[in-house]
Amino acid sequence: MISKKVVLHFPPELIDKPIISNMVKRFNLEFNILKAFVTPREEGLLVLELTGTKKALQDALEYLKELNVKIQALSRDIIRDEDLCTDCGACTVICPTGALYMDKNTYKIVFSSEKCIACELCVKECPYKAMKVSFK
Repeated sequence: MISKKVVLHFPPELIDKPIISNMVKRFNLEFNILKAFVTPREEGLLVLELTGTKKALQDALEYLKELNVKIQALSRDIIRDEDLCTDCGACTVICPTGALYMDKNTYKIVFSSEKCIACELCVKECPYKAMKVSFK
């Protein structure tokens, strides 16, 4: 048995379907939900740790791809360069988990790496390139 952590991006038409339930039954997998975020009529984002045989994991991920679920391996971290950050707040609007937020007392951006799912939306959004991807 092996485990793999993945970030799944569900298109709007799939957010109310039992995709994960069907997948774990069909491919005999165990799963642990690490993070979940669903915006009605927009997108679903799910960070899972999947456990099963290598073949079952490969087949399950192929099944998800066929359903147009975007799959991202959770093999990277997001880091924030405080020297480049101007605390503009652009990243806070786009962060789906609230890992980036503005401290209401100091008006400084706070980055909670524990909440981060490495979706990279903040990296693309930051006009000052203060958010970066670090590969493990």
